[in-house]
Amino acid sequence: MALKRGLSGVNRIRGGGGGGGSRSAFILLVFFCVFAPLVFFVGRGVYIDSSNDYSNDSVKQHLDWRERLAMKSLRSLFSKEASVLDVITASTADLGPFSLDSFKKNNLSASYREVDTSVRNSQNQTTSSALNAKGDITSKGSGSHQKVETPAKFYRRQLREKRREMRANELVKRNDDTILKLENAAIERSKSVDSAVLGKYSIWRRENENDNSDSNIRLMRDQVIMARVYCGIAKLKNKTELLQELQARIKDSQRVLAEATTDADLPRSAHDKLRDMGQVLSKAKMQLYDCKLVTGKLRAMLQTADEQVRSLKKQSTFLAQLAAKTIPNPIHCLSMRLTIDYYLLSPEKRKFPRRENRENPNLYHYALFSDNVLAASVVVNSTIMNAKDPSKHVFHLVTDKLNFAAMNMWFLLNPPGKATIHVENVDEFKWLNSSYCPVLRQLESAAMKEYYFKADHPSSGSSNLKYRNPKYLSMLNHLRFYLPEVYPKLNKILFLDDDIIVQKDLTPLWEVNLNGKVNGAVETCGESFHRFDKYLNFSNPHIARNFNPNACGWAYGMNMFDLKEWKKRDITGIYHKWQNMNENRTLWKLGTLPPGLITFYGLTHPLDKSWHVLGLGYNPSIAKKDIQNAAVVHYNGNMKPWLELAMSKYRPYWTKYIKFDHPYLRRCNLHE
Repeated sequence: MALKRGLSGVNRIRGGGGGGGSRSAFILLVFFCVFAPLVFFVGRGVYIDSSNDYSNDSVKQHLDWRERLAMKSLRSLFSKEASVLDVITASTADLGPFSLDSFKKNNLSASYREVDTSVRNSQNQTTSSALNAKGDITSKGSGSHQKVETPAKFYRRQLREKRREMRANELVKRNDDTILKLENAAIERSKSVDSAVLGKYSIWRRENENDNSDSNIRLMRDQVIMARVYCGIAKLKNKTELLQELQARIKDSQRVLAEATTDADLPRSAHDKLRDMGQVLSKAKMQLYDCKLVTGKLRAMLQTADEQVRSLKKQSTFLAQLAAKTIPNPIHCLSMRLTIDYYLLSPEKRKFPRRENRENPNLYHYALFSDNVLAASVVVNSTIMNAKDPSKHVFHLVTDKLNFAAMNMWFLLNPPGKATIHVENVDEFKWLNSSYCPVLRQLESAAMKEYYFKADHPSSGSSNLKYRNPKYLSMLNHLRFYLPEVYPKLNKILFLDDDIIVQKDLTPLWEVNLNGKVNGAVETCGESFHRFDKYLNFSNPHIARNFNPNACGWAYGMNMFDLKEWKKRDITGIYHKWQNMNENRTLWKLGTLPPGLITFYGLTHPLDKSWHVLGLGYNPSIAKKDIQNAAVVHYNGNMKPWLELAMSKYRPYWTKYIKFDHPYLRRCNLHE
């Protein structure tokens, strides 16, 4: 049969080749001499008796050795006849069960075993084992067989397994990274929790990092929460007796918690309270527990607590704004005592020395507008104590009629060395009237009075409360826009707020070249904050057309003004123009910084930041090094240093310029 197939293949080749019969005959001869024995021996090598103790490796070597021998023989015979190899390949493909491919693919099928029965009987061997995927010989009893896995397939399978393992490891690692990121994000969010509202029970506070920290306090609070949940469910289910018992235990726990903030503060009976509450809660759980009801109650309690926190925050903001607007009783007492003593003085004793220095342009002049005697004294004292030559410094203080006498009396009793003091009353500036000053006219309007004094005003919330500060009603706050009118004979003047302290000699500021600008100030803008769009309404076309929203803001508090350039550029006229346009407060809210930014737009020279450090009235994270290196430190914000809500770590910079053993301060109970 094989001979017929071989001859038919040869005939086809000859028919297609058109000649070369001798060559085809030679090929056929080689086939039967070399290839036919190979087929027989391969069959003998693959099928072996299950009783023989041949290993997989010996069989594999048997097979591989015969294949290599056959291919070597063929290559040596036909190395120059590549086409002949193709012919042999094509011919052997038609050999059916006698071909090598048939042996490999079918592992010697049942039909072949029938043909080969006589041969196997003569050798008394029954082959019934097969090679597994790794080449092992496994006995299957009834003659079942498995395919022989080639090295290439085995290698590819190993690669697939490695890829699966790498992919699984990658997914596990990615899952771990995701969990870690979520945990870190939760920790970061926890830092924003307002511990002032949540109190010591906040689990994110540092003192609660220890699992055993105040554990009894926390357990008692947890018990109270769950007791309230069960109280609500007991009402729904008419469990009156259990409800009363829960309410009684809640009252007992609340009495203990009201007097304790740590475990050390708990009374001896606290453990009994914990035990009793635990027993009642166990009883309530057995009678009332319903997962859906408990979840609903806890969610409702959480929502209620959230609303209470928001309400407390609003109330806190309101009270902080209210406290910032008030004058403490000791300072009010000081002002009253000084006023009484001033009017007891004779007119001759009410005059300050060195009056000739007031208008001398060759000296260093300061403008300070304040109604706070103690704050003004700190500004003057700190400036003089750090000045190289105090005799060349002149302080121009302007206050209102209520504090005019007290301000005079204080500096008459406590003269600042050789420096010159000049105190004026803003109400005596006759030229400053509503016909000349737009802001005075606006403050007298009915709309402005309603804004400030009507209790049910829609903008009376805490968000707008800072704009309703009474200081905006005082002309002392707007007098900074009229410096040439107040001091017509001066060329330069340094403007100071009353909530600053001076730590270095400020005379070098008079030597700074403003490059034709009017205002020398420290810029306050960062990457995205304290720019013009924070203070001005850029939805208004007048603002949008004339100003850059990303222009850098600057700070009042310490400003060097060139009064010659001021007059030349008519700065006061520019201020009047924009103030008239803002009568309905559509360009900016109340205050002096927004109109200042507009008025001095393009006319401000930036000073080095070390001249003026801001934020001590609201920012608790200012670097100590920056404060110590600053020439002027500014307590801008609500936490003024003379108020009880001042930040304690910044207050010593201010209090060191006050003599608390002064008789007036002791009488009014002013102390550190």
